[in-house]
Amino acid sequence: MKLPWLTRDTPFPPVEQAWRDPDGLLAAGGDLSLERLRSAYTQGIFPWSSENEPLLWWSPNPRMVLTCAEFAPPHALRKRLRQIARDERQPHSRIEVRVDTAFAEVIAACAAPRLPETGTWITPAMQRAYIAWHAEGTAHSIETWIDGQLAGGLYGINLGRMFFGESMFTRVTDASKIALAYLVNFLRLHDVPLLDCQQQTAHLASLGARPVDRAAFGAHLRATVHATPPRWQSGRLDSCGIIHPLAGHAAIHDAPPLAPV
Repeated sequence: MKLPWLTRDTPFPPVEQAWRDPDGLLAAGGDLSLERLRSAYTQGIFPWSSENEPLLWWSPNPRMVLTCAEFAPPHALRKRLRQIARDERQPHSRIEVRVDTAFAEVIAACAAPRLPETGTWITPAMQRAYIAWHAEGTAHSIETWIDGQLAGGLYGINLGRMFFGESMFTRVTDASKIALAYLVNFLRLHDVPLLDCQQQTAHLASLGARPVDRAAFGAHLRATVHATPPRWQSGRLDSCGIIHPLAGHAAIHDAPPLAPV
């Protein structure tokens, strides 16, 4: 059967139609407007294509997710996290985790090609769209800073009581994992039980992520994405999941509950 092509006003086909493609390819075309992106994510659909391809939309089955209560960092990382937690009480800690202080830099770092690959799915158009979503208060960055330099981090989407992880990068060993651990603490504090990881990888599985089938994932979305989301603000994120404002980064994002799609 022919792949559905979306025009500007065409709704997504039912995600069940993605069963025809083993990787979950659902449709092509459309745009990256915030309205389109919001509709996609609430249904468990995300865009993923290279710069020389049409816009492609995916809903894989199974879906890789991390249940926050099952996050399982390895022993060496747990030890390092405990040390960071002790040091964060000091006035000048070397390692600091921040939220939403460098979103554009984080997504640009995530977009950088990783050897031996030469391309990226986080195209300039994708970056512009997600930076606009960040300005709206829906896309967020979690950043690990070491000695005042951005060392690693991740970005993702928060809709209701659901967080969709998009991409990670690291310039220093474990920097992205530290950001993930602190994000998990924030999500647990705010009763967000699940973090979407999209694709299955051994790296994510080693941290406690596991695959779930599309039907179960869709049911979870329907129960969570329209709830009141956590209160986000730019600042320093501590090991308990609390954000502390930083001078010059005091913007607070309170996103309203979503209307049903």
